[in-house]
Amino acid sequence: MAKVRQSRSLAKKRLTVTIVLSILVMLTVVLLMLLGLGIFSLPMSADGSSSYDLTTYRRITSKRGKGSRSRGEHWAEVISWEPRAFLYHNFLSKEECEYLIKIAKPHMRKSSVVDSKTGKSKDSRVRTSSGTFLRRGQDKIISDIEKRIAEYSFMPVEHGEGLQVLHYEVGQKYDPHFDYFLDTFNIRKGGQRMATMLMYLTDVEEGGETIFPAAKGNVSDVPWWDELSECGKKGLAVKPKMGNALLFWSMKPDATVDPSSLHGGCPVIKGDKWSSTKWMHVNEY
Repeated sequence: MAKVRQSRSLAKKRLTVTIVLSILVMLTVVLLMLLGLGIFSLPMSADGSSSYDLTTYRRITSKRGKGSRSRGEHWAEVISWEPRAFLYHNFLSKEECEYLIKIAKPHMRKSSVVDSKTGKSKDSRVRTSSGTFLRRGQDKIISDIEKRIAEYSFMPVEHGEGLQVLHYEVGQKYDPHFDYFLDTFNIRKGGQRMATMLMYLTDVEEGGETIFPAAKGNVSDVPWWDELSECGKKGLAVKPKMGNALLFWSMKPDATVDPSSLHGGCPVIKGDKWSSTKWMHVNEY
């Protein structure tokens, strides 16, 4: 009788082992299929070694629009964890970039900054670009872009300011600054600025990078390091490319402001830089 029980116990153990091995084999097959399709990739650095502060996650998320507004294949890169920053390739189509420039051009004015004491706009030498604001949801194209920003940032459309379009000519720049508010006036208006979506509307031949001088990690690990200007090599920098969008967070997950989100725009050395910015707030704006 004991032998029969022992035999049954061994049979159960073997069955359990078989089931576990089968599950592992199935998971391995699924992972290999995802890797093969490009839906998932292992985090690798530029030289092929594993990396923890600069990882790339590639996924096929092509959204074929009607006519020429197709954005084609686009994917996301984790640029930094301190601050949290993500680069979305082909976020905007060429036509969308050109449209934003077209409707903004007649209304461009010298850019200003927010006075931390009064909360009002003022002229400053730290920002030498020109710009204008677009009304939130003022037409279908802008509304579609704002909805896309909401999808990628996980922030409701109602929590975002209207798009700001900026133009930087040769020599123009924006010194390092914070997007979060230091005054109570603006915080009372719509809550603290939580995140920023910066969209590049043109390529820039040289300079014009977005730089995070206080970012943590190996800033030279970016694959475009050799293409950066001297300014761009003074921190973690992203080179402007038409259609790409940079999402970074001014607040930490614990809802405190993040000093590592300090950022600026390097001087344009050669070319013409157009960009569009969207700020998202904690509360409805």
